[in-house]
Amino acid sequence: MNVLILGSGGREHALAWKISQSKELDKLFCMSGNPGTASIATNLSGDTKYFAQIETQIRSNNINMLVVGPEVPLVDGIRDYFGAVMPELMVIGPDKKGAALEGSKDFAKEFMIRHNIPTARYKSFTSDTIHDAYRFLGTLKPPYVLKADGLAAGKGVVITDDLKDAERELSEMFEGKFDDAGHKVVIEEFLSGIELSVFILTDGVHYMILPEAKDYKRIGEHDTGLNTGGMGSVSPVPFADKSFMGKVEERIIKPTIAGLRSEGIDYCGFIFIGLMNCGGDPYVIEYNVRMGDPETESVMRRIDSDLLCHLAAAAKGELDKETIRISSSSAVTVVAVSGGYPEHYIKGFQISGLPDCSKYSDTKSLPVVFHAGTAMKDGKTVTSGGRVLAVTAMGDNIFEAGESAYKALSEINFENIYYRKDITDDLKSLCK
Repeated sequence: MNVLILGSGGREHALAWKISQSKELDKLFCMSGNPGTASIATNLSGDTKYFAQIETQIRSNNINMLVVGPEVPLVDGIRDYFGAVMPELMVIGPDKKGAALEGSKDFAKEFMIRHNIPTARYKSFTSDTIHDAYRFLGTLKPPYVLKADGLAAGKGVVITDDLKDAERELSEMFEGKFDDAGHKVVIEEFLSGIELSVFILTDGVHYMILPEAKDYKRIGEHDTGLNTGGMGSVSPVPFADKSFMGKVEERIIKPTIAGLRSEGIDYCGFIFIGLMNCGGDPYVIEYNVRMGDPETESVMRRIDSDLLCHLAAAAKGELDKETIRISSSSAVTVVAVSGGYPEHYIKGFQISGLPDCSKYSDTKSLPVVFHAGTAMKDGKTVTSGGRVLAVTAMGDNIFEAGESAYKALSEINFENIYYRKDITDDLKSLCK
């Protein structure tokens, strides 16, 4: 089977790393990939915004399966496009209607309400109803949660304890702070608890639960500072025991799949369910219609079965014939970023101390470095983004895995490198 993975970040490198180990794989391609994927796949030129370019590469390379990494092509209807021009192509990702679960916060909240899926109380507003929005804010207790309805590259959520600040942020959203994503804003009740991410693969009827994970969004240690795309992740999550995950499956996963079917949504692919554990009960914060980053880096390392076989079964509507095997070991991912991220930062610094990731494919205990924002310049690997690298290590528990990840990361360097040194610290009290 020839496979093309769409995307160029750490998530796509982790997917490529796992798929490259499949006995069913003939050739693996990434568009446009990065220096990390180049060691295990063939990187193809092209822009994920232009479906005709992707089609040309798929036809010329005899691609059988397209795995869509990022959300934007899904929201823009890439599955619908290939369903019309290449119906024989296996596409891992939902159609445009299904992708609205991520593409519109308002649609997702309405979907949850329709199907009795537990979530925070909310209302949606536009600039025409801004005074109603102010009144609704006044009925809530702080902190106040404001979400841009559309895609905002993970930066469309504002949480503040001050009512006046919330009103100012709301006004700025309507004025274009998040471009078109903020033409509608969801204001919701704040949920107090501990976050985690649950991932499933579905063929639209059957589903497979992947390893859960917890990510760390704030730039500063002890969850301080600005939100980022993610500074690290851990899997498994200590409080996600059999009892809690049973509630997740019955109250959230099953009604989500049933809801998609009842609404005639063609869904084949991953569903990321962002959850809050509120006193032992799960509530949905958000849906994503693809794998998360940097959670994917931890999740992929814990899957011991053949991911490509699972994906092919999902594409054929036969996921019920597959059984996932999950490692009992723990995985921890620590992300190294460019100094100044998530605000202004400088690109182009040479990266030293990188190991050869390809040699780790069959060695489960060694750390793996997944590339995110890197590029090649004059034969050297250099920084090209805010989140540069994700180092993922395994261990008997998350603390042992964390020590291994930090040891590996200490050997890597580039100018203005920064990473949080407290990943897993918040979980120590839960593991006593």
